[in-house]
Amino acid sequence: MLDIHNHLLFGVDDGPESIEETINLLTQAKEQGITGIVVTPHHLHPRYNNTFTEVENKINELLCNQQIKDFNIQLYPGQEIRITDKVLEDIDQHQIQGINYSKYLLIELPSNAVPHYTKNLLYEIQTKGFIPIIAHPERNKAIAQDINLLYELINNGALSQITASSLTGELGKNIQKLSIQMIEHNLIHFVASDAHHSENRPFGLSPLFTTPKLNNMESTIRGLLHNNEAMIQNKDVVKERPIEFKKSKFFGLF
Repeated sequence: MLDIHNHLLFGVDDGPESIEETINLLTQAKEQGITGIVVTPHHLHPRYNNTFTEVENKINELLCNQQIKDFNIQLYPGQEIRITDKVLEDIDQHQIQGINYSKYLLIELPSNAVPHYTKNLLYEIQTKGFIPIIAHPERNKAIAQDINLLYELINNGALSQITASSLTGELGKNIQKLSIQMIEHNLIHFVASDAHHSENRPFGLSPLFTTPKLNNMESTIRGLLHNNEAMIQNKDVVKERPIEFKKSKFFGLF
């Protein structure tokens, strides 16, 4: 399995604070059968900034550690890019680059809202040759109250990535229900761990196949994981036409 959203690098954001914590995360990844990880530290976040070159350098530093090399887990460079008015400027200055040098960018919305300029900015990102992937939309409160906010963005060319722990119910039944609804409406294209720490925000990919509520979704989940691989290889991903949510049947979860 390949994880495409991960805060593995230590000392750069709200992920591990030491190399020991990074090693603990990699140990967990190995146990879950993960063979590749995209490291996506925050960029343009109110508290954290990690340019693409800095991410590359940090990966190279990690791979100087023999214990980390011995895990034999491929590490790929990426960023979790907070949506701001600086995104386009940083693309032009190459401080932002595609995940593993691909056409895909991982974009983070603020947790409570979808900024009014989001649709236009995602369009501008596409005009520069990139495909924006919205990170964990199920955890955005505005989208939880109106799933069609996500539908509109997907219908205009964006993709999205769901968090594994949302699907397995670790983040609560409401978020699990919303996550499944998003998948049923063809609004999700990738699944990832968003792991930060081995204990309180761990890898959660293998539980996707042991959670009873997800038993009938195994082929769908494998399809999302297959898209992870396609994205890393800069290939087109499998996607279906997004389905608008019937508002009469939907009530806000938050």
